[in-house]
Amino acid sequence: MRTLAEWTALSETIEFRSQAWIDGAFHSSVSGETFPSINPATEAHLADVSSCDTADVDRAVAAARRVFKAGDWSRRAPAQRKKVLLKLADLLEQHADEFALTDTLDMGKTISEMMGIDVPDSIDCLRWTAESIDKIYGEIAPTKASTLGLITREPVGVVGAITPWNYPLMMAMWKLAPALAAGNSVVLKPSEKASLSALRFAELAAEAGLPDGVLNVVPGFGHTAGKALALHMDVDVLAFTGSTRVAGMLMGYAGQSNLKRVWIEAGGKSPVVVFDDCEDIDAAALGAAQAILTNQGEVCIAGSRLYVQNSIREPFMEALKRHAAKYVPGNPLDPSVKMGPMVDRAQLDTVNRYIGLAVEEGADVVMGGISEPASGFYPQPTLLTGTSQSMTCVKEEIFGPVLCVAGFDTEEEAMRLANDSIYGLAASVWTANLSRAHRVSRELESGMVWINGWGEGDTTMPFGGVKGSGNGRDKSLHALEKYSELKSVWISL
Repeated sequence: MRTLAEWTALSETIEFRSQAWIDGAFHSSVSGETFPSINPATEAHLADVSSCDTADVDRAVAAARRVFKAGDWSRRAPAQRKKVLLKLADLLEQHADEFALTDTLDMGKTISEMMGIDVPDSIDCLRWTAESIDKIYGEIAPTKASTLGLITREPVGVVGAITPWNYPLMMAMWKLAPALAAGNSVVLKPSEKASLSALRFAELAAEAGLPDGVLNVVPGFGHTAGKALALHMDVDVLAFTGSTRVAGMLMGYAGQSNLKRVWIEAGGKSPVVVFDDCEDIDAAALGAAQAILTNQGEVCIAGSRLYVQNSIREPFMEALKRHAAKYVPGNPLDPSVKMGPMVDRAQLDTVNRYIGLAVEEGADVVMGGISEPASGFYPQPTLLTGTSQSMTCVKEEIFGPVLCVAGFDTEEEAMRLANDSIYGLAASVWTANLSRAHRVSRELESGMVWINGWGEGDTTMPFGGVKGSGNGRDKSLHALEKYSELKSVWISL
């Protein structure tokens, strides 16, 4: 790993791509409008990014549809698509430092997390998905002897993808890898808060041999470019990661237009449940700290509700505070720093507002609190006790390093508290009792459950939630189901 000085020097050499990528080339937005990209650690200006609107989305979708119909990518043999995507993965690996720096500067993620998680996981997702595409077979239905029933999978057409700012490269890859591998054309709308890595990736895709128009990137705001993509009559599928509120709006837009399918990975308010039979209280406390403080708490699966069995609550809280104290906000280019800034001033203000409201509603701040940094958008790791299910901080997604802590006495009470949420993305349980582990993992209303851990996984495991957290799954072979169409062919022999 490079030193702080080396990362700082390297960051000064990066040339950011800031125009939209449409039909194989960079273009300014039709309106000429731009929005600034600001480094949240220093508040320095990085670039003026093209702000796309309906006209730009129309142009991108037209290019995507044209190349899809031409078959330059959609009808290319799966093994040939695999070859291009594997080359693209190699290029991404060769430019790993550049992509790590880009997202660190653009949204504040620590360089250690970019190099340790985001970039390698993005490369792995692209390679794994590329390798899978020529190993998926169709089916023959069990029909009578005089007929032949063929069941095949075909690409759906034009995929609109809207990705968030908290994991700019990795979340884009979770959408792009399966959509492209399946033979679709894609129009990607990255978050306006972190667009730079997606624009650079599109350029590498062209270098790898992806035909013009297959991948288009239209940076812009949700209420302009995002809305235009969701309403577009020639977009066949919309894939989204973001808030539950916006997810509902996108589903409405789909209903107003062509009934396009909308695949959603939305908000979360994930519970961490610690039973008194966990083998190692210190390990559980470390896991709980990581679950809320990783990436400054800007994580959809963040363990933001902690329920600790009352018989071990006091020693557990002491261990939790000790581990949380190691997350000292600092320069994200420093490899030793565990926590960087929030993505922008608005998100820091949101976190502060929730902390203030929690205090008004009766919660106790036992660590951290409202942050007012002199420069940059740095938060404090914040632990709240005395919380109840009726409090706003317990019910709503904060998307920051704020943990709500409560106790419980019985397993039944723990499950009631854990499931008392509109969300159902993830959950973490700490117990040494194998029977309990199986029992509560079935009981939890969640798309993902970790036993004695949090956040672990790889490309082989599906990622997604239930209830207000969405539908469908990213990663694994199941992700390809979102971007392919089943076709039934009945042949009379």
